Amino acid sequence: MPTITQLEYILAVEKYRHFGKAAAACHISQPTLSVQIQKTEEELNIVIFDRVKKPIIPTEDGKRFLEQARAVVREHQKLLQISKKAEGEVSGQFRLGIIPTVGSSLLPLLVHEFASRFPEVELYVEEGKTESLLEDLKEDRLDGAILVTPLHENGLKEHPLYYEPFLLYLAAGHPLLKKETIAEADLDGAEMWLLQDGHCFKNQVVKFCSISPDQDAVLKSVHFQSGSLETLKNVVRKSRGYTMIPTLFARSLPDSESKAHVRRFKAPVPTREVSLVYRRDRWKTEIISAIEKTIAGVIPSDLLRGSRKEQVVLEIQ
Repeated sequence: MPTITQLEYILAVEKYRHFGKAAAACHISQPTLSVQIQKTEEELNIVIFDRVKKPIIPTEDGKRFLEQARAVVREHQKLLQISKKAEGEVSGQFRLGIIPTVGSSLLPLLVHEFASRFPEVELYVEEGKTESLLEDLKEDRLDGAILVTPLHENGLKEHPLYYEPFLLYLAAGHPLLKKETIAEADLDGAEMWLLQDGHCFKNQVVKFCSISPDQDAVLKSVHFQSGSLETLKNVVRKSRGYTMIPTLFARSLPDSESKAHVRRFKAPVPTREVSLVYRRDRWKTEIISAIEKTIAGVIPSDLLRGSRKEQVVLEIQ
């Protein structure tokens, strides 16, 4: 039977779809990795990967093997985690995904505080869009992800961390800057700058403003959809129209910029729910709890509990 190490090599190839990249991730040479995988295939009399296709993909037999391999490695890691728990320490590795529109504001608050409080946890953080992070969660390439919810995904648990109201960022001289608060009826979809497709933040803005998701031109001759809130904000500041930004992002702006360009919405305020999402059978509960406690300690208290009377949590789908 294949060893746990051999299974980890095979799962690395499935993740990277490339023998060289998988070998580098496993800190071994490519020939060594290839030999170990070939031994497993010969022992079980199956071909796990179609090496002709580029990138490498699993065969039908390989797909079934990989599903069981993930389960075996997961159970092995559970045993290791149980031994750590018995020692009374929060330690081990944790692979955390986060979407960019949350990460840009949350990570600067989180990473140093978490490293200080839990030095025995080796935290790997990667940014990605919701769809790809969900796939990585389901395939055990991530232990958890900080996403905007609700997602209603089978097999995943969502633990809300905080509720983040949206604000409106307007170009200099825009007529709406004369208002203290903005109503939904004040908005014109033709003036709204959007993030690119794949960002749940865009989906929420589109739904709130009842505009076409295909819109990409506030200026008739310029078609632009950004992948960065910072870029989007800077374009608006130097151009025309407006865009929506989350509260934590807004609080990182200089006071002078905030007063000149940012306005609040009237109740019910469009709001997003930010949650830690992980598999229901996840075993790294101590680290998950440590992440949740750290975030609760660094997030402004007014965001930790949403006001259902004054806020409306926007759907993603």
